[in-house]
Amino acid sequence: MKGPGRTFYFGLRSLGFEKELMNGGSCGMEWPFFIFLLLITMSVSSLPAVRVNELGEPFYVGSVQRLYAVPDREDLMVTETTAAGSVFDVGSIFDIEGSDVARATFRHALYTRMGLPQTWVKVREAILAAPDMDEEFRAEILQGPLESMVKEGACTHHMGMLDAVSGEVKTGDAPVNASAFNVVRRFPVMKPVQKSFLGSHVYDYAMFYQASTYVIPLEYIVRFGITGGSSVLRKYSGLSDSEKRGYEAELGLTKPMEAWQFLPNPIFDLTSKHEPEDRSVTRQEALLMSGLEAEAFLSTVKMSILGAWAVRQLLEEIGLLLWDIKWEFGVDGLDFYYVDTIDTDSFRATGFLETDGKKLVLHYNKQSMRDYYKIVHADWFTGVNDAKKEAKKTGVPFTKLLKEGQAAGKWPNTPVVDAEFSALQSRKMDLIRQHVLGKTPAEEVKSALREVGIAEVEFYRARGLFEEYAKANAIG
Repeated sequence: MKGPGRTFYFGLRSLGFEKELMNGGSCGMEWPFFIFLLLITMSVSSLPAVRVNELGEPFYVGSVQRLYAVPDREDLMVTETTAAGSVFDVGSIFDIEGSDVARATFRHALYTRMGLPQTWVKVREAILAAPDMDEEFRAEILQGPLESMVKEGACTHHMGMLDAVSGEVKTGDAPVNASAFNVVRRFPVMKPVQKSFLGSHVYDYAMFYQASTYVIPLEYIVRFGITGGSSVLRKYSGLSDSEKRGYEAELGLTKPMEAWQFLPNPIFDLTSKHEPEDRSVTRQEALLMSGLEAEAFLSTVKMSILGAWAVRQLLEEIGLLLWDIKWEFGVDGLDFYYVDTIDTDSFRATGFLETDGKKLVLHYNKQSMRDYYKIVHADWFTGVNDAKKEAKKTGVPFTKLLKEGQAAGKWPNTPVVDAEFSALQSRKMDLIRQHVLGKTPAEEVKSALREVGIAEVEFYRARGLFEEYAKANAIG
């Protein structure tokens, strides 16, 4: 500890707060509120100005995000959300104008809300009021992390958004000059080591038991309901009748599972994160991979469900239904942090429209782009799947095979997205951005989102593709 922080620390000790300093921290603390405010003020004032044109080269380039180091601050990094989009594991194949700033703004606004106690007070009220929830589940989810979050807010890695002009790291409200850049705390990312094992291989996660600060090598998927094409629905469809009854009981269902059905209790899945391919893991295996004790691991699972509920409430204000969402968590000693990207690509939100005697699902997430390629460019989508099949047989990377096949004329080239359709996606993201910033009344945003959804259906109708769209998105 150096400079004013050291002076402040010993000043608090001299005032009799030695016990609080030993037991407290930036999260989960029980310090007097005025001390908490002083620490927050110091933390914010210590954030450096970071001009976008001085960031240098990114140390990580992904399909939709770039990461940059902050000079002289190894504890921070800058995340850039790009306007690019990726579907079907092909890589960045389309851009949605304005989506970079819109998605970065959603991230900033949501993480800011998650740091506020009142967000979790509302979540607790919603859980208490949930009519069909199992009482044992309700009692358990209300215990643990939520008890501290309603008092102190949640721990997140988010620090603020960069002002595009001044480089100031703006906390709370969005900066005057919104950007696609956010500043976050940098957690160490460790990857399990692949080791030979009697002619096969295993992944060694022992390093996570030796570390106190790291990103948990798991992805937490929380589901409020069953969507069409859901892995849960596919699993259910492959079960025998007796196995289906058991699975229904496990999920709290009182009738056979069907697509676009909400569950009485949210459920969660866990997948590996840093192996060559993400795979579903059991709760027991996930516990052993996490590097945590069972009670601590349970806290992260509860946080994933609670975080999902916070997003659900935010979207319900504008008439959208949240079906599922993904989370990752960082560990720092005894504290757990929400980390990683969170935007409209991280969850599945929908509305409904009744037309032509059908009830259609309207998508306000990346599923719209998946449907677009499947329906409007079905020949290209077929080529993508053919390339994936060949990749499994040959071991050659799928994207390499696809590019070579396209160059040889074997499969269609990746199509350019229709400008009208792209504009509809831009409009969706901008409306959600307006809502999270509180710049437009929720009812006005709700109405405008419905209009965009209807316009998307009409896009397909005008091209003679309504029946194909309905086949993919009609309920019943």
